[in-house]
Amino acid sequence: MRLVYEPQRLQRVADAGAFGRVAVLFGGDSSEREISLLSGNAVLEALQRRGVDAHAFDPRDRVLADLIGERFDRVWIALHGPGGEDGTLQGALEYLGVPYTGSGVMGSAIGMDKLRTKRLGVAVGVPTADFVVLGGPQDFDLALERLGLPLIVKPATQGSSVGMTRVESAAELPQAYAAAAQLEPLVFAEPWIPGKEYTVAILQGEALPSIRIETPRTFYDYEAKYFRDDTRYFCPAGLSAPAEAHLASLALAAFEATGASGWGRADFMMDAAARALLLEINTIPGMTSHSLVPMAARAVGIDFDELVWRVLETSFTRRAVPAAAGRRQQE
Repeated sequence: MRLVYEPQRLQRVADAGAFGRVAVLFGGDSSEREISLLSGNAVLEALQRRGVDAHAFDPRDRVLADLIGERFDRVWIALHGPGGEDGTLQGALEYLGVPYTGSGVMGSAIGMDKLRTKRLGVAVGVPTADFVVLGGPQDFDLALERLGLPLIVKPATQGSSVGMTRVESAAELPQAYAAAAQLEPLVFAEPWIPGKEYTVAILQGEALPSIRIETPRTFYDYEAKYFRDDTRYFCPAGLSAPAEAHLASLALAAFEATGASGWGRADFMMDAAARALLLEINTIPGMTSHSLVPMAARAVGIDFDELVWRVLETSFTRRAVPAAAGRRQQE
């Protein structure tokens, strides 16, 4: 079996039985396992409360072929980080012919790569901060000259702000680079943008109200995202109606440019000139008590259980067909 992507097949589901047997994939072995466990358990409980035949599935402990052996009809992906969010898992599910939630292989792979997301965003008119790719110490002087101080160093394909460091002096740059390069070889630097941070959640092709984020920490890092109680969130974000609409259009354009679909989030910083600069997109955002997509959904009357249900509905855009038929449809 193979999967055929048919976005027009997105449908509202009234009966939990229509989903069949659902595996909630969470845990895994990435640096974001801890958050994935929190997200996945919350999703699993929400589906079960709504009467869905949902079951936990941790691919760290089980082989994906068990999805076929145990006759799962679809998958709710709650795996964060490399291996779950970068197209790898999506490709395996395509091969197995098991429909799944959210973005496909291409959208997931590009969305996980902050550099390629930025480049594609620029190509369709979505502004983003300047950047310098750091291949090693030979690029440090260029980054300092072009971006100035302070700046921020990031690994390109990690989520949840893992491996990111604010650099306030040239002497700090080698250590910041080493911290990011320890996680992966693709590292880049951006100028530090001191403005406000916003995020726009997307659900089934529509932008939800933006959220403004304030943290007393240096930036909205892993600790601030998931565990701090002094991080402040404002939804509505306080933007004018035209500014809110513009931010929504940028988020949708970034999703379109990268091939992302189903649900997710686009993150922005507002610079001194009040320009929204794309930071990244997130194709499998957190679903914890501190998470942003549930917060945005609540602002339009969608509670957590309904949000989880609607994300599961996105799996209907992928239909399993015999391998030969799938090839014919793609030709």
